[in-house]
Amino acid sequence: MKKNIFKMFFFAIIFFSIVDAEEENLVDKQCNRIGNKLGSVSVEDCLAIGLSVTDGESFEEAPILIKEYPPLKKREPLGKVLLIGGIHGDEYSSVSVVFKWLATLNKHHSGLFHWHIVPLLNPDGLLRKGSQRVNSNNVDLNRNFPINDWENTAIKYWIEETGKNPRYYPGPEALSETESNWLLGHINVFRPDVIVSVHAPHGIIDHDGPRVAPEKLGALYLNYLGTYPGSLGNYAGIQRQIPVITIELPYAGIMPTKDEISGIWRDMVKWLRKNITEKETVRKNDQDAAPS
Repeated sequence: MKKNIFKMFFFAIIFFSIVDAEEENLVDKQCNRIGNKLGSVSVEDCLAIGLSVTDGESFEEAPILIKEYPPLKKREPLGKVLLIGGIHGDEYSSVSVVFKWLATLNKHHSGLFHWHIVPLLNPDGLLRKGSQRVNSNNVDLNRNFPINDWENTAIKYWIEETGKNPRYYPGPEALSETESNWLLGHINVFRPDVIVSVHAPHGIIDHDGPRVAPEKLGALYLNYLGTYPGSLGNYAGIQRQIPVITIELPYAGIMPTKDEISGIWRDMVKWLRKNITEKETVRKNDQDAAPS
């Protein structure tokens, strides 16, 4: 009996060691692809973050990676934040800036919030030879979320308002894509209090859903873009009443300065401290600080 238990324990260790090695290999490969694509994120930068493989993958079966900054002992976080970059593959800066914030949290995570950060939701769109907005199935992931009456709104908008522009194709049906399907499932499991989505190149802040919108984050000011059928802001912000902050960086292919990146981060954290819950009182000195 003892021998059988020992054998089971031994084989379990071997099995999980193999799984861990396989996941580490997937992260290594993806970081190599990201580091060789983005001029502002090296392979070493990506590997240093400590990303993990999720159960999600792209249309071409590339892994969707995530980093969790969990609650710390003896401290209850004010809330949960889901931060997403790279929904559109040709918005390079949206991925690079999220990596800079990941590096900040690696040094300064205080436990103020429970973070889940997905730096690149659309790996196929970014990592192909010629990066593109849509995924490898030629679907705009930010038009593929299941709003009410999707068939008569998302498709109609694409036909009538964009003239069937392929950059904005919402897909054959809501949640037809593995990437958007995974994100919805992750939202259901994680249950974030706020979602922050990083895009480019409009150079503004947009807001959907409850809570008071931020007037500015760094040098970016609030300017409503409108609500697009099938977008994450429409689905999560308006339909599910999860506040969605969309950060539109000024340029897709040019990084903001270090000071600009830090300024957006500091103002975002301040807004989160005040608005992530409906509580009136928040400790003033608590923040996941940006590097000075």
